[in-house]
Amino acid sequence: MPILITGGAGFIGSAVARRIVGATGDSVLVFDKLTYAGNLASLAPVAGDPRFAFRQGDICDRAAVARALAEFQPNVLMHLAAESHVDRSIDGPAAFIETNLVGTFTLLDAALAYWRGLPAGRAKAFRFLHVSTDEVFGALGAEGLFREDTPYQPNSPYSASKAGSDHLARAWRETYGLPTLITNCSNNYGPYHFPEKLIPLTILNALEGKPLPVYGRGDNVRDWLYVEDHAAALLLAAREGAVGETYNVGGRSERTNLEVVEAICALLDELRPRANGPYRELITFVQDRPGHDLRYAIDCAKIERDLGWRATETFETGLRKTVRWYLDNSEWWRAIQSGKYRGERLGLKV
Repeated sequence: MPILITGGAGFIGSAVARRIVGATGDSVLVFDKLTYAGNLASLAPVAGDPRFAFRQGDICDRAAVARALAEFQPNVLMHLAAESHVDRSIDGPAAFIETNLVGTFTLLDAALAYWRGLPAGRAKAFRFLHVSTDEVFGALGAEGLFREDTPYQPNSPYSASKAGSDHLARAWRETYGLPTLITNCSNNYGPYHFPEKLIPLTILNALEGKPLPVYGRGDNVRDWLYVEDHAAALLLAAREGAVGETYNVGGRSERTNLEVVEAICALLDELRPRANGPYRELITFVQDRPGHDLRYAIDCAKIERDLGWRATETFETGLRKTVRWYLDNSEWWRAIQSGKYRGERLGLKV
């Protein structure tokens, strides 16, 4: 089965591409603009396989998208291309509106034309999987979980742009019949993660003896999902998910930000001890970011019940694998650090 992945050189997209080549007989075309977070090195393990192809392109470029669809003839379009960092969306929201809203519209428009031109049998089998986030639901209190029917209440430019793209995917199904389905995931972590997010940034700062910034008091809670488990869920949803359905994908691993940072410190104390004392001595509490949602937590019972998906990694096993990967793959992250992003604080321009 040919699968086209937008944003396939990014963190989650590259995990999906690696899984397609490594664990299935399907072929994949990665369509990616290669912005700062897109990295061909994340696709190196599968780049030489004849079932893998790459094309550099922008989802806002209607003609480029149409050419990729016409030439590759996918049965599934998995849409993961997005601007995704909340702090970055505070500093520069325009890019998030352009990519996440205008780009999703352009992609849906091109996919609709492609789908309408398919023979009846292939048109019936075609799927457009729109991959989104739990942040569209807003914030939870101390209790409760996000379900598929939780009302949307986004609180950042990033989550608002993703909420809008979710609504577009739904509207193209309701209005035009395009066979779309949506997934909303909790916080991903794992190998090949661009080091602006909490877990990789903490690991790399710790290794370099830098302060480990924790926003506010560190009591914001997230549900953590190992990226390889998420990739498996996305492929399952693309193959077996019902058109028109939404599936929440979570790790059932709620942790406060401070607990996450402390767990990383404990692993590094074990795996690469610091001469100057425990890594937790580097923890520094800093000004909280504007509009920081207190708690996210996913109810993933639906995808578990309907599609039989289960996360295979606990937070402890997944985090150990992640820390070990960054220790063993310094050439990957040092190449990023040599570029524009050097771990500086973002999201303070309000």
